Amino acid sequence: MVFRPAKRGREPAIPMQPIVDPAGWYPADLAANQDWIYTLTDIEIAEIQAAVTTIEERGLDILDIGRGDVDMPHFDRNLAILHDELLEGRGFFLLRGVPVDVFNHAQAAAAYWIIGTRFGRALSQNKKRHMLGHVKDFGGDYTAANVRGYQTNAELIFHCDLCDYVGLLCRHPAKSGGASRIASNVTVYNEMLKICPELVKELIADFHISRIGEIAPGQDPWYKLPVFSFHRGYFSGRGAGDHVLKALGLPGVPDFSDKQRAAFTAFGEIVQQHYFDMDFRPGDIQVLHNHVTLHTRTAFKDWPEPERKRHLIRLWLTDWDGRPLKPGFRENIQGFNVAGVQPTVPVNNFEPA
Repeated sequence: MVFRPAKRGREPAIPMQPIVDPAGWYPADLAANQDWIYTLTDIEIAEIQAAVTTIEERGLDILDIGRGDVDMPHFDRNLAILHDELLEGRGFFLLRGVPVDVFNHAQAAAAYWIIGTRFGRALSQNKKRHMLGHVKDFGGDYTAANVRGYQTNAELIFHCDLCDYVGLLCRHPAKSGGASRIASNVTVYNEMLKICPELVKELIADFHISRIGEIAPGQDPWYKLPVFSFHRGYFSGRGAGDHVLKALGLPGVPDFSDKQRAAFTAFGEIVQQHYFDMDFRPGDIQVLHNHVTLHTRTAFKDWPEPERKRHLIRLWLTDWDGRPLKPGFRENIQGFNVAGVQPTVPVNNFEPA
């Protein structure tokens, strides 16, 4: 199957009106064919390998790699098409074929960084300012207030990350389970508008969202954003997920009103009716536009051998030239920045942050 961008046709988004947007897909649309998968060509694989070799020969740290440091003329033309697919198309893609089987940890991280930062600037993912995150089961308890889901093997709640785009590179899939589950936030909004429009109004208002313990000095342990947002004719969404639930009970956060609770419940029920599962292969890179695509993953069982355990590498990316957002929105999704802590790229450190 050859990758094909979604048919364009977005119309200006207006609150309390149905949204027309290529990002408003349904699971059957994706199941019907796999033209949302971009498979690397031999030329592109060779360009990636040459780029990694260039970085090694120049002795560049991953954080110092800039777009001008490597030349990938053929691949860059197609990466521009994929970037547009994030912004104006389905709001996600799966890139297949990164040769992780011939890369060591440092080489795989460099290749991923080179590709991912074509779409935006990398953000810190925790208060230790890790710019690459290792998604592995570290035995955490997902129900605990300050435990982040990626540190466990539990099934997660649909959510969005603190960035414009989130990328995942698969080094090793799980023994069983661990499917990536995605849903269109546009579709969830449109379905709620059909079924319970009075509850959509509740989700256009601000909700408190927990920082899950990743708090800089002087910050509140929460921030506020609407689940459904509109600005300059664009729709942007946040997930009504565990970060909202975990904010309840924090200092300064009131309990849900009856209507908020009903809206939150309806959101969760509708998203469960309109999701799509995809399995990862080694060398797959999934990139999602957080403002239109919700994500989670199913519970999984791991391999007993440490070197075979499920291992994804995550990038958070910001794109200030991307989708227009209401004032204050993007400022709250800039990852975690802690004064005095320098950003790092943990390549071989797979311990929880």
